[in-house]
Amino acid sequence: MTEKRLWLRNPRGVFTANDLDADGGVVVEGSSIVELVPAGQRPATGYDEGFEARDHVILPGLVNTHHHFYQTLTRVWAPVVNVPLFPWLVNLYPVWARLTPRDLELATTVALAELLLSGCTTAADHHYLFPGGMEDSIDIQVSVVRNLGMRALLTRGSMTLGEDDGGLPPRQTVQQAEVILADSKRLIQQHHERGHGARIQIGLAPCSPFSVTTDIMRDSAAMAAEHDVRLHTHLAETIDEEDFCRDMFGLRTVDYLESVGWLSPRTWLAHGVHFNDEEIARLGAAGVGIAHCPTSNMRLASGICRAVELEDAGAVVGLGVDGSASNDGSNLMLEARQALYVQRLRYGAEQATPERALGWATKGSARALGRDDVGEIAAGKQADLALFKTDDIRFSGSHDPVAALLLCGAERADRVMVGGQWRVVDGEIDGLDLPALIAEHSAAARRMVAGM
Repeated sequence: MTEKRLWLRNPRGVFTANDLDADGGVVVEGSSIVELVPAGQRPATGYDEGFEARDHVILPGLVNTHHHFYQTLTRVWAPVVNVPLFPWLVNLYPVWARLTPRDLELATTVALAELLLSGCTTAADHHYLFPGGMEDSIDIQVSVVRNLGMRALLTRGSMTLGEDDGGLPPRQTVQQAEVILADSKRLIQQHHERGHGARIQIGLAPCSPFSVTTDIMRDSAAMAAEHDVRLHTHLAETIDEEDFCRDMFGLRTVDYLESVGWLSPRTWLAHGVHFNDEEIARLGAAGVGIAHCPTSNMRLASGICRAVELEDAGAVVGLGVDGSASNDGSNLMLEARQALYVQRLRYGAEQATPERALGWATKGSARALGRDDVGEIAAGKQADLALFKTDDIRFSGSHDPVAALLLCGAERADRVMVGGQWRVVDGEIDGLDLPALIAEHSAAARRMVAGM
């Protein structure tokens, strides 16, 4: 049976992330984009149905490269509102140790729903918290991703270096290496999908240099190479982390990364704020990815990632909202706006353009996750698309529809398509009772911090 062709016709604007001409619209068949239509023309391949997009700006579905879904339960918790990373973590670890399976299901649903409403179709999560009873955390996340019809790279995180061993995490939040590696292998074998159009992928993600041993870093790198999956960790987020690496390992962060076999294109790093010139060159030469998380870096006063220099050196730059306890939101469109502005502070308006920031949020982020089938609008790519209206008063008087999405502050997509299927219609997620979700999630958040 031949699948129908849908023409998203005559949009107000299009950002393809690759300079291709799609001003006349995009033709979708099944799960794929099959044609880009130049301005004033009709599809050469014909079409069965049309969607009038004259009020919409079309983007590739946004791609989020770094998150901690469970942290939606601890947004704006008063004891950590005004502290930097290390005391922020020390105060929150005991709260997060209370996590239950239902809590994680709710938190993951909220995080993904918020991302989807912001135009995000693919998300990476870094889940490293496995207290007693939470052994199936990644399986829970897989179920939520499938229910929402999104794509995700879910990383099996880990913490092995407890506070009594010189690390930051409390003992009840760390695991033994053999447990971590056995579960990592199970998850890859059970859930990891390969090839064009994959919905669920698994990566390996020791949490950070200050929460894992060198052995788990090396063993994770070896397993990732054996099973051809991605590697992820936090690195160079704060000066405190740099000092920790020097004190603990006698190495700067990038030297440490190389010493455990991570300096490769398989790796993408969260934050990457405090690299020097020589380290930027090494990361670029190795083709390492960087998840730039500007809101979190400002919220925790960590610093400004040298994203333009990293990209110019050859590193792959994408965007991440980071956890919703250090960003306090999961809106990737707002993250692209934040990236635009903070990079302008460092590099000026000419180098940090709306197109560059949107490129980080789409094609750059997809490349950081090892994907070439999403993140851009081109024939043969997956039909993951985000459509934004510009009819709100904030856009009145704007002239460039693509730049207006960032400069005028677009927050919510009107329609979002994943693999050719509409998942958001008229600003609402199909099949999701959002008020009921918010009510139960809010109650779970209150219980988690009660008595702390």
